[in-house]
Formats: sequence, C-alpha cells, structure tokens
Amino acid sequence: MFAFAEGLLDDLNIDSCVIDVGGFGVNVNIPARTAAELPGIGEHVKLYTYTSVREDGISLYGFADRDELHMFKKLITVSGVGPKVALGVMSAMDVNTLRLAIISEDAKAISKAPGVGAKTAQRIVLDLKDKVKMSDDEIIAGVRSGASEGVNTGIKMSSEMEDAVSALTSLGFGITEARKAVSGVENAENMDSGSIMSAALKLLYR
Repeated sequence: MFAFAEGLLDDLNIDSCVIDVGGFGVNVNIPARTAAELPGIGEHVKLYTYTSVREDGISLYGFADRDELHMFKKLITVSGVGPKVALGVMSAMDVNTLRLAIISEDAKAISKAPGVGAKTAQRIVLDLKDKVKMSDDEIIAGVRSGASEGVNTGIKMSSEMEDAVSALTSLGFGITEARKAVSGVENAENMDSGSIMSAALKLLYR
C-alpha cells in the first residue's frame, strides 16, 4: 500500500518511530538496528515500508533501505514467521549476517533472535536457503559483522546499566557484547536505562 514514508522524525523508540508526513503522524514499526541509525528528533527521515493488513488493524514496518525490506518480505513468507518475529530477527542480525546464516544453514545463530525458537530458525533456513544469494563482498561483510570480540569488561554496573544490558540481550545480543557496549557509553552512570540502551545500540552498530 505504501512504498515508503518520508518526513520529519517526531518520536523514536527502540522498536518504532513516528514520522510527520505532511502534518500526519505516521507510526512505523522498525528493527532496533534501524532505530539506532535514525537521526535526531526533527530531522528528515525516509523509510521503505511494508504494510500489514489484519483484522485488528493496519501496521507499517519500515527499513533503512530496500535490501532490508526485501529480506523482511522473504522472512514473512516462512510459515510461523509473522511481521513481529521477522522484525526481531532483523533487530538481532544485519542483512548480510542473516543471509550468511541462511546460506551456511546456521539455524543456531538465527534462533538467538527474540521470539525465534530452534524449529522456527530451522524452517527459515530450509525455506530461504535457495532464495538467498550473496556476492563475495557481502559474504565478507557478513563474516565481519557476525564476528564477536568476546571481551569481558569487568566493570561494575549500576542497576540502570544492568537493565540496559537485559534489554539488549532480549533483542538477541550476546551478554558479553551487550555489557561491552553499555560499558562504553559515556556518563552511563548518570543516565536512565532507555538512554543507555539507545547509546549502546549506536556503539553496537557503528
């Protein structure tokens, strides 16, 4: 129904945003990765969208580029994978990492995404492995982005920081990379958990 939504960013959350399109506030569900890449409130944004029409209403799902949108559309063709589950997968993995996991039949990596069990991850691999292709450059990018540094910071964290870590792990990040990112947020001890998480996401996707 809607190919994209373009306007001024009016509000931003970890899994959704509101775009002022000609005076109308359009709510768009987005992956956490997209949320981390968006500019500040009041800035110009453009998201490529998928429209989900159900009995209980119409929902928009937005992505930073068409490549992400196309992967989302592939995911929701898999039995048992609705828009929310697909969004969780794309919050936990970038497109190249996800492609690489599918091609290499690494269902375990996909199962780490929120809302995705082992059976669903296996179904994603089986259904999409013949529908996903990668160039050499994309394979290299997928390997690099999927690699974990595995660093234990050992820094004592406030309750707000621990809450941010918990929120990140619920999105599919490993506990080590979540703690490392939160520990890397400047002045985190004086911030609330939501602000810490947003800052940590920017570090994770930088």
